[in-house]
Amino acid sequence: MKTYYDDSETRSPEQREAEQGERLASMVRAANEKSLRVRETFAELGIESADINTIDDLQKLPVISREALVEWELKEPPFGGFSGQDVTAERIFISPGPVYEPHLMEHSLWGRGYRAAGFRTGDIVLNTFSYHMVAAGLTFHEGLRSAGATVVPSGTSGTETQVALIRDLGITGYTGTPSFLKAIIDKADAMGYSFRNDFGVTRAVFVAEPLEPSLRQVFEKEYGIDTYQMYGATEVGDIAYECSEKKGWHICEEVIVEIVDPATGLSVEEGALGEVVVTRLNDLFFLFRFGTGDLSRVMPGPCSCGRTALRLDGIAGRVGDAVKVRGLFITPSQLNAIKKVLKDINFQVVIIRESYRDHLTVTIESDKEGEEIKNRFRSLFHDKCTVKIDTIEVVDRGILSTEDKLIVDKRDWK
Repeated sequence: MKTYYDDSETRSPEQREAEQGERLASMVRAANEKSLRVRETFAELGIESADINTIDDLQKLPVISREALVEWELKEPPFGGFSGQDVTAERIFISPGPVYEPHLMEHSLWGRGYRAAGFRTGDIVLNTFSYHMVAAGLTFHEGLRSAGATVVPSGTSGTETQVALIRDLGITGYTGTPSFLKAIIDKADAMGYSFRNDFGVTRAVFVAEPLEPSLRQVFEKEYGIDTYQMYGATEVGDIAYECSEKKGWHICEEVIVEIVDPATGLSVEEGALGEVVVTRLNDLFFLFRFGTGDLSRVMPGPCSCGRTALRLDGIAGRVGDAVKVRGLFITPSQLNAIKKVLKDINFQVVIIRESYRDHLTVTIESDKEGEEIKNRFRSLFHDKCTVKIDTIEVVDRGILSTEDKLIVDKRDWK
């Protein structure tokens, strides 16, 4: 049985670096020809496309944050000047911000991770990511198909519907967030089923939300579900994935990953913690050095699975004040946009973990009637951030200080 997605996963590190360097140089030339944003950046820096031929040369370019990308796309929709005028994309997705992303049509997108997790022809997999507007549902769908699996596009259907699909269709695998799988299992228990004995789900791949070690233990020991993690960002696609060894995340073959000092944008010492900065090699969307805002380090030594790509040591935290809640980012710019509309209130967003799920509470200072401001805020928050609020508290003025952070993340991932 084929273990690897393709032979590129076992090529020598020297061959990988050389071939990625060639693809990078080709992408830089295409970007210089097609992208106004890239040409302007080169001119400001006093460099030419010929100056970037190797992975190390990327440090001549600035790291681009999501905040900056949102700002550019608002000024110059849809792609902020990072793509040519004649762009032909199979699909265009939207993520909160808004950020518009042309679908990067590599056949292997997310397929490597699903293959490494053991999905094959004959597996029937529940895909619980949204298929509406955002990239998640369709791109994970195609990744599963490229690994050979049959996909059930259940999306964000309620837990009772998910249980019925698992029962009726003989589901063998799951992909989504770990908290939602736990909610499905709890619903099955409440409906009188034994999830382990009555159903055939033996494999799960999680994306967009951290898998807590204690919850992994629950899935694997109590329910017999072999669990895997993948890591990516909507702006650049898949970045890394776990293999059967589950000792770090292998970096995908189609991306260049740098670990940099967030203050300087320069590479940190080998093994040191830094920001994960990604360049996806493609000829459609010329986003060089995208700063994910995530902190990680490169693990030493080869993996016994035989893959030769470097491995990330999970995610250690976030750079700055943006946080990811149930797979979606909440940023200060989004919250400031709410403040511009609701000028007469002060508020704070707090995220905690309850029963392996992110719980989002908003505290609002307002003189207006409670339910009215709650409903208005809830609607505006969903429009700007997409994330659902769990609890809204309206309090008297003076409880919150103007110096208090807009976002407070109290989650403990240990």
